[in-house]
Amino acid sequence: MRCPLCQHDGDRVLDSRPTPAGDATRRRRECERCNQRFTTYERVELQLPLVVKKDGQRQPFARDKLLAGIFKAVHRRPVTAEVVHDWVRGLEISLAERGEREFESGQLGDMVMGFLRTTDLIAYVRFASVYKEFANIDELLDEVRPLAAEARQRRNQPSRD
Repeated sequence: MRCPLCQHDGDRVLDSRPTPAGDATRRRRECERCNQRFTTYERVELQLPLVVKKDGQRQPFARDKLLAGIFKAVHRRPVTAEVVHDWVRGLEISLAERGEREFESGQLGDMVMGFLRTTDLIAYVRFASVYKEFANIDELLDEVRPLAAEARQRRNQPSRD
C-alpha cells in the first residue's frame, strides 16, 4: 500500500478489525519511511454489471457516486449513514447475483427512488426533483400531491402496537 503522504510502498499494519457492518476490514497502517499513519479498507470486489447511461455510454457501477447522490437527498434528514450504506451494499449484492453484464441507469434511479420513498419522503422528493428533471413547478406538484395524501393517510391510521 502506498503512503498517501510520501508515496513509499512500504508500511506496517498496526491494527486490523472488521467494520461494524462486517462487509470490510479496516486496517490502520504506518509508513516505514515517514511514519505517517493512515487507514485502508479491504472489501470483497463483486462482479457488478456496467451501467448504461441515457446517451448509451457504458460506465462501471460507481458505488461512491451512488452514495453521494443518496447522501445529498438525505442531508439533514433522520436517515442514518448506516441505513444508506446497508441498502447500497444490499443493492450491490443483488446486482452481482443477477449475473447480468449491463443494466440501464434508469433502473438504478428507480431502485433509489423506491428506497427513498419507503425511508424518507422529503429525501424522496429531493432525489426525484433531480432524477426526474422536472421542467416546472407543476410537474413537481404532480409528484408531491399523491405523497402528501399518502402521508396524511398514514398519520390518520390507528397504530397497530
